Amino acid sequence: MIFEGLNEKFQNIFSNLKRKGKLGEADIKAVNREIKLALLEADVNFKVVKQFTKTIGERAVGAEVLNSLTPAQQFIKIVNEEMTRLLGGDLQKLEFVDKGVNIFMMVGLQGAGKTTTAGKIANLLRKEKKLRPLLVACDVYRPAAIKQLQVLGEELDIPVFTMEGESDPRVIAQRGVEKAEAEGFDLVIIDTAGRLQIDEALMAELKDIRELIHPTEILLVVDGMTGQESVNVADEFNKLLDITGVVLTKLDGDTRGGAALSVTYTTGKTIKYIGTGEKLTDIELFYPDRMASRILGMGDVLSFIDKAQSMVDEEKARALEEKLRTQEFDLNDFLDQLHQIQDMGSIGSLLEMLPGANQKMLKGMNMDAAEGQTRQSEAIIQSMTPEEREKPGIINGSRRKRIALGSGTTVSDVNRLLKGFEQTKKMMKQMGNMTKSKKKSRFKLPFM
Repeated sequence: MIFEGLNEKFQNIFSNLKRKGKLGEADIKAVNREIKLALLEADVNFKVVKQFTKTIGERAVGAEVLNSLTPAQQFIKIVNEEMTRLLGGDLQKLEFVDKGVNIFMMVGLQGAGKTTTAGKIANLLRKEKKLRPLLVACDVYRPAAIKQLQVLGEELDIPVFTMEGESDPRVIAQRGVEKAEAEGFDLVIIDTAGRLQIDEALMAELKDIRELIHPTEILLVVDGMTGQESVNVADEFNKLLDITGVVLTKLDGDTRGGAALSVTYTTGKTIKYIGTGEKLTDIELFYPDRMASRILGMGDVLSFIDKAQSMVDEEKARALEEKLRTQEFDLNDFLDQLHQIQDMGSIGSLLEMLPGANQKMLKGMNMDAAEGQTRQSEAIIQSMTPEEREKPGIINGSRRKRIALGSGTTVSDVNRLLKGFEQTKKMMKQMGNMTKSKKKSRFKLPFM
């Protein structure tokens, strides 16, 4: 879960706060002290914590909270607003040129995830902006770095520019941009070399590349698991290169929150994207207000909806609607729905976006078992013949035994899946009937 430790602490703080009626200055100071400790434990920069809690304290002891009919809610609202401001305020998207080539330069320390992030951004912008990307391999120092980018390019079907035998990244970057201009690419992503720590040679090389190619964006890739250390790195890169934004990676791991809550305040540059998993589709725009809500345990329904919509194939959705109308929904369609859910990410990552999905609740659920159940259902359906998938009613006892044997499951597992399919089909039929009746009605609910 993203910032699970911090999320849990804030939920406990707010839960205790809501039990109080009126809030006095002593109560506010005590709560503010708890917030300060929670942030420091999350490895948030001390200066950031000091300013954050000071601002909250000043706003909270005013009439805004003390004279409110619901002081606890008003205090939480202030924390949410200040957290959003700390994370950057408004959504900051990438800059694009109207004509010519967009050049994005990826920089950062070794191990932060620059190469994978370069592929993720190229894939995302090809889909969203209809751009034609070219990846340029400028990391000539790390063993297998160029090969890694080539493998990513093959997987994504995105061309990768390399220069075998060339050891100067400056030359490779310049030739890559020239190739893009000559061959009609409108997006170039330069994968530069990282180091284990900032050094003069690295920064001089990056500054030279910047002067040669004049990038549209200089994106600093920061490991979200490194806390305050990453803030110091970001500050140094910004001073020397004047970065345009930050990409925060590994937010699906044991991320404490220090980097995300400190980097914008320290550098003055906003986080533009976050990496949320290992899949090449696991990258999303960074919405400060949505992230603040998730950190404070309020959920993130809008990101959930965005993720769902991005994974829906409109043509398939229309075909499914027609099948539901004609009662032709079969196990092939059921399998397709399972695949779409898997593409959205892990069940845990989806549940944590919902309001009220606190850490205690998620810990009480066996996520591995839920993921395993999905994989098992997939194996069972794939062990069926095409006719059985289209006409589940023909699956008798002997067929169930054969399907169980072929999928490495039991007959009980097969029975459970078929029962679940019938229940899903029945539910979808009821939903279809409800939709029809709403269409016939003169009065429609605003969300129908």
